[in-house]
Parts: sequence; C-alpha cells; structure tokens
Amino acid sequence: MNKLHFLLLLSTIFFLLNTTVSARDPYKQPFHETSIWNMPIGSNAEYVHAKIQPASAYGMTIDEDLIVLTPDAPNVAIYRSDAGWNREKSRCDIDGGILFEAPIPDDFVVSPDTWDGLTPNSGLAVLMDDGYTIRQTQPFARCEAGENGTSRYTFDDEDLFGDGYYGAHGATKLSAIGGAIRLGELVPGASPIPHTLKVNIYAAKNVYYDSKTKGYRWPAKSADSYASGNYGTQGDPVEELRMGALLALPSDMNLDDLDLETEPARMLAQAFQNYGAYLVDDTAWDVYAIITEWSPQGRVKDEFKKAWGFSMSASNQNSAWAKDMRKIYTNLHVVVNNGPDSIGGGGEPRVPMAKPLSYTHIQKKTQTPKNIELKQNYPNPFNPQTQIQIVLPQQSEVSIDVYDILGQKVDCIVQQELLSSGIYSFMFDGSKLSSGVYFCKLETESEILVNKMMLLR
Repeated sequence: MNKLHFLLLLSTIFFLLNTTVSARDPYKQPFHETSIWNMPIGSNAEYVHAKIQPASAYGMTIDEDLIVLTPDAPNVAIYRSDAGWNREKSRCDIDGGILFEAPIPDDFVVSPDTWDGLTPNSGLAVLMDDGYTIRQTQPFARCEAGENGTSRYTFDDEDLFGDGYYGAHGATKLSAIGGAIRLGELVPGASPIPHTLKVNIYAAKNVYYDSKTKGYRWPAKSADSYASGNYGTQGDPVEELRMGALLALPSDMNLDDLDLETEPARMLAQAFQNYGAYLVDDTAWDVYAIITEWSPQGRVKDEFKKAWGFSMSASNQNSAWAKDMRKIYTNLHVVVNNGPDSIGGGGEPRVPMAKPLSYTHIQKKTQTPKNIELKQNYPNPFNPQTQIQIVLPQQSEVSIDVYDILGQKVDCIVQQELLSSGIYSFMFDGSKLSSGVYFCKLETESEILVNKMMLLR
C-alpha cells in the first residue's frame, strides 16, 4: 500500500467513525426530528405565566415511565387486571384474557416491592420484535421474574421513527416514552438534555377547567375523567394552564437569576428553557413530579442518587434540591401559541434540531415477513375499541371487514393498497354495535383469513 492509499484509508475510517458517533440513536432519542418530543422552543414563542402554586405536601417527586426497548427478549403475555388505581385490589391478580404479548427480559420486575408509591401510573412503552412498533399499556405490573405481566388499558401503536405523540399517560393520552428523562442525561458532565420533558402537577390547585375546553389543550387528547369536579377547585388557575400545555422558562429569563444551588436543577432549568415540558398528568396530591425512565438497563432515580448523593424524591421541602425545583416550577410559563403548525411556538429553534433518523438503523436487524398474518385482535374481549394487526410480506391490495354472527358485514376497517411489507395496525370501534361475537376478515390478492372477536358491554 502506498502512502496516498494509506492516507485515503485513514480519512475514510475517520469519516465512518465520525458518522457513527454523530448519528442519533432512536433507542435513546426516539421519533422524528419534528415530533413534539424533539422540537426546541422557537423564537416566536409567546408566554403567559403559569402561576403554579408552591407544593405543600412534599419537596419533589418523580413519575416513572417503563421503557423496554429489547425486541430480541422473550415474549411475555400481558393479561388484563382490573385493579387499576384501586388500593384495595392487587395489580398482580389476573382478571381477564391476554391484552397482548411483548418482548420483555425475564428479570424486569415491576411490583409493589419495586415501584414507588402505592399506585404509580406505570405506563409501559415496549418495542415489539419488528424493531419499530411501540406498544403501550397502563398500569403495567409484573410481580415475579419470568412470569406473565398484567395491565388494564391499551393504546394505539406508535412508530419509533414516527411522530410518537401518544401513548400511556392516562389523563392526556400522551407518550410513555417521549419526553422522559433517560439514563445518562442527568449525571455530572452530561451534555444538555436534547428533548422536551414531561411533568405532572396538582390539578386541583393549578389546572384550569371549563365546559368548552374540558381541561385540556393540544397535543393532549383528553383530561382526567374526574376533571370537571376537581381541576382548579382549590385554586385560581390561569386559563392557558390545561393538560397538554407546553411549560417553559421564558427565553429572555437569565437562569442565573433563579439562584439555583444544585447542578442537576441547573441542568433541568436549561432543558426547560430550550425545550420546555408537556403537562401530561395530575399528581393527585400537592406535589410536583417529573417523568423519568425505568427500564431493564436501570432507573434514573437510582442513577441520580448515586451521582449526586441525594434523592430525586425529596420529602424535606427545605432541602436545596426541593427549593431549586420549587423555583423552577413556580417560574414556568405556558407557551400559548404552541400548536400543530407552530410546535414550540414557531420561528427559529432556540437550539439546533435533532438529526434525522433512518429506518435502516433498526430494520436491518429484522427479516421481511414470509407469510400473510391476521393477528388476534387485542384486547379481546373488548369494549368498545380493539386493535387489528396484520402482517404483509409484500405490497398488496388489502380489505379488512367485520361481520356479525349472521354473516352480515357491519363495518369496513380498511380497503386500500398497502405499498410495502411490514406490520400494520388498525383500530376498530364497536361503539355502535351490541354485545356478541363478530368476525374480522382479512382479504388480500392471494389469501383470506378470519378471526373471531368478542364485544362485551
């Protein structure tokens, strides 16, 4: 090899290494660069002070999202449990059929012995074995290593490379993976947090409700079912502060003026100013909460305690950490012009946009499906919605219809040409139908498949 060839080889290696290092890892920072979870605050952002009241019950708390991105792990059956947030019932008990199966490592245990609090939100986001479908459910439990799991509510699938707005935060239906503080992001020497955050606050004091807005705003799909008789009943919240609000420290605020004492609070203040945080849930008691990762790789709360020497959940309201978080929360403003056409308020992004993602990062790990499949709907039995999933090995004209027990067609879910191989999910709403047995028929150019479904009201 001559000197010129050697230098060219070195430069090529350097380029490849540099490209690999700079690529965005969808496991660590998922979703499209223009997703609400990745868009910085814009220069046109308009702010209204949120007037969040000082929390009186505890210094600071966390809400853990369960993030399981292990598509090669063994499939685990997740059964229905009706315990929900009822403290008199056990989430470990199985009350119904299988909601779905998902790849979860055997040693990932979420139980009363391992979770924080009595009835945590426990929203699970799990990456399916195709490498890009994210399935979500709440409240998830798995009380013994290697055993089945339980949960109650399921949500539409999301794509690891898509917008990823929605999922298993029950009040708003916002994502259980987007916006969570991830492992490695809140430790000494870490780079600035590169995404939007998620927070919960005490809705009875701080969240506005009226009959027109129903207590929520875009991108939230809803508020808590009890919102009308609870939100704002112990305070005088500003109209702009509703579930789904984007909360931020204004761009013209000098963060040094907050006089924060702890380094992790300063790191969070920077993230609140650069990206903001979506209000995704009610704490249901007078505390602040920020959403963090709990995954098979570890828990942010444990990493934080080891790194900084104190807990993220501070009972002492006079601790430096609790005082810092009070300063941040009570200074938050609502970005009032945050919307689908002006995410983050629009204008020039405050910090550079995230790098684009490519499907090839994950799809190279998977094989093209060999056979057409009609998966069993989940949940089943259902009331009134259930998800229909099909697998296509190639482009195909597809129709999915629902028939009653007499053979009469009652609904057409889809009739179109699907242009590539892959897994497709569709939601079926049986709210206009009566209880009973129904049949889902998948028809392609080469095959007809039928599954039985049960609607129970």
